[in-house]
Amino acid sequence: MPENDDPRWPSDDKDTSSTEPKGAEGNGESTVWLPMSGQASGKTEELSVPKVTPESGGWFQPVVEVEDEPDVPETPTPRWSAFAPVTPVEPKEPEEPKTLFVKPVQQQRQDEPDWDQFDRSTRTPSRDPEPRPESRQEPQRQEPRLEEPPAPSPREPERRPEQNRVEPPRPAPVPSASMHARPVRIEPAEERLDAEATVGMRQPEPPSEKPPAAETDTEAAPPPKPKKRKRKVLVITTVVVVLLLAGLGGAAAMPKVSNRLGLPWAPNAPKGDIPKPAGVTRVLHGPDVNGSGPTKEGLAAALKGPAGSADLGTLTGTVVDAATGDVLWDKNSATPLTPASTTKLLVVAAALLSLDHGMQISTKIVQGADPSTVILVAGGDPTLTSLPLGTDSPLYPGAAHVDDLVAQVKKASGGKISKVQLDASLFKGPTAAVGWDPEDTAAGNTYMAPVVPVMADGGRTDPKNDHSSRVANPAMALTQKIAGKLEAQAGGTATAPKDAKVLGEVKSQPLTEFANSLLQLSDNMLGDALARQIALAKGGEPSFAGGATATMEVLKQAGFDLTGVQLNDGSGLSDQNKIPAKVLSEILAVAAAPDGQDPRTAKLRPMLAGLPVAGGSGTLEKRYSDPASSAGRGWVRGKTGTLSGVNTLAGVVLDTDGRMLVFALMSSGSDQNKGRAALDVVAATLHKCGCR
Repeated sequence: MPENDDPRWPSDDKDTSSTEPKGAEGNGESTVWLPMSGQASGKTEELSVPKVTPESGGWFQPVVEVEDEPDVPETPTPRWSAFAPVTPVEPKEPEEPKTLFVKPVQQQRQDEPDWDQFDRSTRTPSRDPEPRPESRQEPQRQEPRLEEPPAPSPREPERRPEQNRVEPPRPAPVPSASMHARPVRIEPAEERLDAEATVGMRQPEPPSEKPPAAETDTEAAPPPKPKKRKRKVLVITTVVVVLLLAGLGGAAAMPKVSNRLGLPWAPNAPKGDIPKPAGVTRVLHGPDVNGSGPTKEGLAAALKGPAGSADLGTLTGTVVDAATGDVLWDKNSATPLTPASTTKLLVVAAALLSLDHGMQISTKIVQGADPSTVILVAGGDPTLTSLPLGTDSPLYPGAAHVDDLVAQVKKASGGKISKVQLDASLFKGPTAAVGWDPEDTAAGNTYMAPVVPVMADGGRTDPKNDHSSRVANPAMALTQKIAGKLEAQAGGTATAPKDAKVLGEVKSQPLTEFANSLLQLSDNMLGDALARQIALAKGGEPSFAGGATATMEVLKQAGFDLTGVQLNDGSGLSDQNKIPAKVLSEILAVAAAPDGQDPRTAKLRPMLAGLPVAGGSGTLEKRYSDPASSAGRGWVRGKTGTLSGVNTLAGVVLDTDGRMLVFALMSSGSDQNKGRAALDVVAATLHKCGCR
């Protein structure tokens, strides 16, 4: 319904849509009178407003009286229009179908009602099943001929054959208007369709079945169903479903999703049949100690090429069967050469043989003579870390925290500290060894710092970077850091009283972990600090000389032949150090021997755990990537040594038969990069050997 629900009806049944007759013969267009009740037969009948009751169906259920025509079968009123029911007239005999057109009124009077607003099935855009084309003259179509109406009265022009249309009752007089009739197209199959006055388009088909009489008399015809809305909902639903399926398909194509769901096209989908489960043993097997190892001849033939490389300069070395202690290959192994960092193997062995494996190095802060003064007492631990509590040191796992020490002091003193002093009297002698390059202890270098009994992070400026620069005076730098955390002043050096009150104390990681960090990083500071701990344990002077002497005494007492050994430090930075290759291999062979075979083995076994793994950890992490040495990746474990013109490598390797082989290789006069690569090839050859 339109917004105005007051229906307005025409005052008469005159159709003035065509008012231009061309002649008296009726061959032109003329005014058409639509039949209403008795007017179809030329009669005039007074129309009255019917009484509207709830039973009668209201204004929108018109009551139509159709004149009886014996020859025309009754046709049900179309139900698609509640306002303009049509009384159809069947043709007397089948004829060619034609379409009737009525010329529309060119200009609508101002007071003329807009009948299109009542014909919602043809004018409402939202309910049109199909878009309407522009008005155009269609070619004449053959339609069934209509029964000619009675001859018009003399006062009326001859009417044009047309579908009869009965208007609904008029509720009240309304202003007269010239209205145009809506054409009706009659199809051969007796289908009657409303058509546009100017187009004659096919409209929705009316129901073919005749409704029940009671329904026709008492109920208003239902309005047409909103098919376009249903179709719109269907289209939207289809689009949503398509988008959903496309999204699911796209997600299923993603590798992560397809892998998680186990789809057939997943990248991780099995390429073949799943193998049958294999038996699993929970027992780890160690190296083969019962079978026969490589022969001397076989090993000599395998090493002839790699050990004879010109890139090695002067090479000395030895290979030992760890299970039997037999020497399988030897090349001037008794000749002392500069060992570089493989010197650390002697220091670690001496420490493991002479010190408790759970030993920890202590660092304390005690109360000074003045209650507001505290003294930092150095115990020889260079692994204290400046990282905050809860953050483990990546260089020294398990190291003590400076913040822990400060927190203890604050709690014990009540926070009333004005001065922090340093007691670094533990170590004796110079802070640099004989044979060191002066640049090794200069500020900004990355290899070493002055050897003092206390510092943070090995004297590095970056506690997480092994290759960061070192500070020139690491002990005093730590003292100033602690003073700042206590909101006090650094007050220089002092000697702590023996019975001084301890305000705070932290301890290093145990000896085995300390030794592990020393070997993995080839940490020079830890090597010299550990040599001094050996000297302290043996009652010697904690200095370079005292540490070297104590190290050699412990090894000699353990039964090792140290002929030709000369030590000046515990780090191997001194180019004055001399060690034969056979000494290195003998120490490692004892550490790798079968359990129970040598009483020294249990003490030295932790040394093997600290050796870097080829291509995997420590100083060997970035090596063994060349095709010639890649076979040793993961199999070779060794301690490296590098100085100008010096390249050394000593460690252990499993051959293809599972036999543990111990080797010590020392190259002198070789280029650093080429010498390292050549040594790696020799060690990788030992793994590939078998050599029986």
